[in-house]
Amino acid sequence: MSSGNGDDQHPTPDPSPDQPPRIPLPRASVEDTGRPLPALEDLGDPAPRPAPLVLEHRVLRSLLGAWALAACSSEETAAVEEHLGDCGLCADEARRLREAVGLLHPTESLDLAPSLRTRVLEGCLERRPPRIPVPEWATPYDAETARLDALLQDFGDAEWHAPVRLRWFERDEPTSRRTTVAGVIAHLLTVDGLVAVALGLEDPMGEVAADRPTPAARTDAYWRASHFPPTRAVRAPWREQTHALVRTVSFTGGGTGGLSVPYGDFELPLRDAMLDRAFECWVHAEDIAEAVDYPYEPPVGRDLHQMVGLAARLLPTVLSARRRAGLAAPPPGRHLVPAGEPGRSLRLEIEGSGGGEWLIPLDSPAAVGSAEHEVAHVALDGAEFCRLAAGHVSPAEAAAGQVGDRAAIRDVLLAAASLSRM
Repeated sequence: MSSGNGDDQHPTPDPSPDQPPRIPLPRASVEDTGRPLPALEDLGDPAPRPAPLVLEHRVLRSLLGAWALAACSSEETAAVEEHLGDCGLCADEARRLREAVGLLHPTESLDLAPSLRTRVLEGCLERRPPRIPVPEWATPYDAETARLDALLQDFGDAEWHAPVRLRWFERDEPTSRRTTVAGVIAHLLTVDGLVAVALGLEDPMGEVAADRPTPAARTDAYWRASHFPPTRAVRAPWREQTHALVRTVSFTGGGTGGLSVPYGDFELPLRDAMLDRAFECWVHAEDIAEAVDYPYEPPVGRDLHQMVGLAARLLPTVLSARRRAGLAAPPPGRHLVPAGEPGRSLRLEIEGSGGGEWLIPLDSPAAVGSAEHEVAHVALDGAEFCRLAAGHVSPAEAAAGQVGDRAAIRDVLLAAASLSRM
């Protein structure tokens, strides 16, 4: 500080020219001094590497577990790795231990948990309700398309052309079709277009005509009409269409939920069609994530519960159609239960996130599930049941618990797998 008359009370003496400055000056590079760089031979020989440890075979083998956990010293690591190049037995054991360590530390997604989006939106909507809310039956589609779009955001050309195998069950046999990540998005675009057309929006097929108005036929026609395989350019129209669908059903106030959406071989009410599209979006997002080796979480429990509920409601109709086609056993005595009456039922118990219980009528699609007439009980995880309904898991591998009529259980699980399609 200074005194009132402007003179310093404690003047700082000037540094002596023989003393270094109190604040060191930045060091200059030798390249900026104009002096020649030192010759390599003047630098001397590099420090010699220490000789690797010489250990007995039994000692090296005992170190494999620590080596797999990266707990060895640098000398021990060098000795073990040199030994693995000469000993096949230890190399096989080391590989198995490394794989076991990978199971102890599974790959974790760098993305935020799916439930976080729901919690943030709920918090925002509690503070300020939306002027135009999204119908509850459309929120799973809104959430799943947003999650898939986030996954696609940073994809490069290699990821867009990564091979993907679409899987489903057809006449109780696993079936698959090979395409690419871009081809999967084109598939979602064309099938979502069925909902768009039902709502009076533009058909993404444009002038391309399909042999039949089914999801598979529309997809095949779109793929064939492309002069080149689909690329990242397909993301923009798919993304715009998803926004248009959510916006349109929201502006109608949810009153269009009963509108019929034709799928060619069958029809679904709009509210069920939106759940169906959310379900397929999640399933194919998992296909894409698997193709690029990226972790992907199932939907939040509330949305998963709606998807399981849709599949459970469709099972009686599918089971009846399979009986007519000779793919399922007829009910005992060939007696169909009158509409609205209770009949033989299977209890479908879904565990974990999105869980619940559904009584599936077995003898007629118009019958009512009844606990008093329960003949079988099946328990599955929620995500596993959805993968069964998507044709990604075989019926023999799906059920975690089965009690009761084996024929009824088999028919219901096969009916669930037959819900799948391309």
